[in-house]
Amino acid sequence: MKNLSRIARSGLAVALLAAASAVSGGHVMAADCHDTPNAGVDWSECTKKNLMLEGSNFEKASLAGTDLSQTSLKNANLASANLEKATLIRAWLEGAKADEAKFDKIEAYRVVFQNASAQRASFISAELQRADFTGAQLSGANFEKAELGRATFETAVLTGARFALANLSRADLSGSSFEGSIDFDRAFMFLTRIEGLDLSAATGLLQSQIELACGDTSTKLPSGLTMPKNWPCATD
Repeated sequence: MKNLSRIARSGLAVALLAAASAVSGGHVMAADCHDTPNAGVDWSECTKKNLMLEGSNFEKASLAGTDLSQTSLKNANLASANLEKATLIRAWLEGAKADEAKFDKIEAYRVVFQNASAQRASFISAELQRADFTGAQLSGANFEKAELGRATFETAVLTGARFALANLSRADLSGSSFEGSIDFDRAFMFLTRIEGLDLSAATGLLQSQIELACGDTSTKLPSGLTMPKNWPCATD
């Protein structure tokens, strides 16, 4: 009997220790997913699809791995929030404030960032095919290794942005604006639209990238690079 009692007490102690560890060192599994939107909320790995969360405050929130597909985050505050590996397929972030937010490795096909502010935000290795960054403030944003096929940056501000190793195939940068350098180191620029851009201070650009891109007579290139005799620019 004494042995059974000792075993029972030992089992209870282990269970209590595991519960305490889950609360203090990890996430409270289901409970956090029911929390209302607020600064610092932890919705990691939660499913939050097809919701209207316009104007919500998610400053410094943990949304890592959260499924936000087709959810509206218009005018939401996502400043310094962590959305690493979140799913934002066809989500709306028009007018959102996402400065210094982490969007690394997100899956965000056709996400809308129109007129959003994501200055110094990180989009490393993000899936952003056909993303709409029209009018977005993206100074200092890092798109290293991001998939940006057919993304549009019309009237976006890209001062100091980084596109190193990014796939910019058929992306439209022609209507964007920036001052100073912008990094294209080893970016894939097949039919990337750069008409009218002053790229004279851009870094990482090679002649082979320019030969693939779509510029025009008003495109300015860094010293040492020359305009192709015929820009490969289809009007698709």
